[in-house]
Amino acid sequence: MAIPFPEIDPVAVSLGPLEIRWYALAYLAGFLICWRYALALAKKDAARPGPAEVDDFLPWAVLGVILGGRIGYVLFYQFSYYMSDPMEIFKVWHGGMSFHGGMLGLLCAMAVYCVILKIPLLRLTDIVCTVAPVGLFFGRIANFINAELFGRPTDLPWGIVFPTYPDAPRHPSQLYEAALEGILLFGILFALSRISFLRNAPGFLTGAFLVGYGLFRSAVEFFREPDFQIGLIGGIVSMGQILSLPMILGGAALAVYACRTARIRA
Repeated sequence: MAIPFPEIDPVAVSLGPLEIRWYALAYLAGFLICWRYALALAKKDAARPGPAEVDDFLPWAVLGVILGGRIGYVLFYQFSYYMSDPMEIFKVWHGGMSFHGGMLGLLCAMAVYCVILKIPLLRLTDIVCTVAPVGLFFGRIANFINAELFGRPTDLPWGIVFPTYPDAPRHPSQLYEAALEGILLFGILFALSRISFLRNAPGFLTGAFLVGYGLFRSAVEFFREPDFQIGLIGGIVSMGQILSLPMILGGAALAVYACRTARIRA
């Protein structure tokens, strides 16, 4: 038993030669909803950054995520391919974005922005990380529509036959990630942000996000088809799991540091 892949045209709207793809719309929806939610969080907290500073950060966030995500994918996953045809790097509508690269790009954008405006960096990262699962949810839905980053073969009844690899039913790992990295992680961070002590411990929510994403991503990698150009490193772990390990360790250390610092200040 298997579920055929739904016939979804990756092009949402065609206006003559101009094509607007679901992939682009998913990123746009993610940025806009994250932006509005971040503004709401900033209004509830008297500490900087305030709503105006969060509002002005939006173009920085867009640039950091897109540039970092694309550069990260090129460097981590298909360096040889893109070096053989560098113009493909600019064709982002074909897919190919690395979350870990996007995270590093966003972190660089936040660091520069905070230095310029003299804003506490961890305060801004806490807001951004609390809203980030919304963008992750839409990004994984876009991966599903593009029939990319699918799972390994399965005989489970919800296995899907993807048109790009019709050899066998496969785990819809994009939907697993949308559920875990998007919906569940959002719920966890929302609940933690409602606890006054944790909300006022700069860096804790950032650390919780890093740990949560790293664990969920690592778990889903056991069901996700390894990148064909890399495979399993050492026949055991995927590139996604390797890149997630520093997130888990660094996030745990940051969360502990934030709690200890908050207790000292209390």
